[in-house]
Amino acid sequence: MKTWKLVSGILCMILFAFVTLQSCAAGLANSLENNAEVSGSAGIILSVLMLAGGIVSVSTRNSEKKGSDIALIILFTLAALFGFVLSGSFSDLKIWAGWCLINAIMAFLSIRKKAGQIHEKQ
Repeated sequence: MKTWKLVSGILCMILFAFVTLQSCAAGLANSLENNAEVSGSAGIILSVLMLAGGIVSVSTRNSEKKGSDIALIILFTLAALFGFVLSGSFSDLKIWAGWCLINAIMAFLSIRKKAGQIHEKQ
């Protein structure tokens, strides 16, 4: 799981820039079309949460405690929720929300794995 946290964290930090630029373009398109969608703003929120999750993932990859995994689950689940619910015409936002959901699931599996290791030691 340490390798997964490192790789996904770095990818999240790189994707932050791409998703932010895409979201700015989608927000501009929403403003110009005056369609009352908030998909651009939702993309910005998703990208910030994804960046925060990436930083937490990389910085706590060697942690043996569950707190970092709980923080990852919260950050990535919120990001996925914003992405899926508020995507509107910005269909790429669903892809980024899916990536965040995968990361949340992997953090949950990391908790399960740590719980299994603790149970085996006893």
